[in-house]
Amino acid sequence: MTIFDYPVSRLSGESGSLGDLKGKTLLIVNVASKCGLTPQYVGLERLHETYKDKGFSVVGFPCNQFGGQEPGSPEEIQEFCSMTYGVSFPMFEKVEVNGPGRHPIYEELTTFADPDGEAGDIKWNFEKFLISKDGEIVQRFRPMTDPEDSMVIDAIEEQLSI
Repeated sequence: MTIFDYPVSRLSGESGSLGDLKGKTLLIVNVASKCGLTPQYVGLERLHETYKDKGFSVVGFPCNQFGGQEPGSPEEIQEFCSMTYGVSFPMFEKVEVNGPGRHPIYEELTTFADPDGEAGDIKWNFEKFLISKDGEIVQRFRPMTDPEDSMVIDAIEEQLSI
């Protein structure tokens, strides 16, 4: 199974999977509306807009596990993201990324180590995972890594050139 196969609902409640995005390079991010890192939505949206026509998509998974920083309903999250940050990339259901209720997609993602060799639990909101077109995890970026950091951009561009 790849991350494209696990069932997951869109923020709108529509059930499905990431399968609609199969064949694209993805940057999967656990997001939150009331976090000090929330302004990263700006860079995430710019990445999405810059590379979407080249086979790339940012994918957001709201999560309320870090300081209760994503308390809203799906409708409130959608409205906040679109009105405040103009988010156009796909947003999926609020999930747990750590602990016994961890979503299967994050069960898979958290097995991958960051550049320091550390795998395991998500540290905070806005942790990012770069996924290849065939569903392989290729890079993990910790929350403080800006979405438009040259490391992230270079990794995306490398995947898009394959």
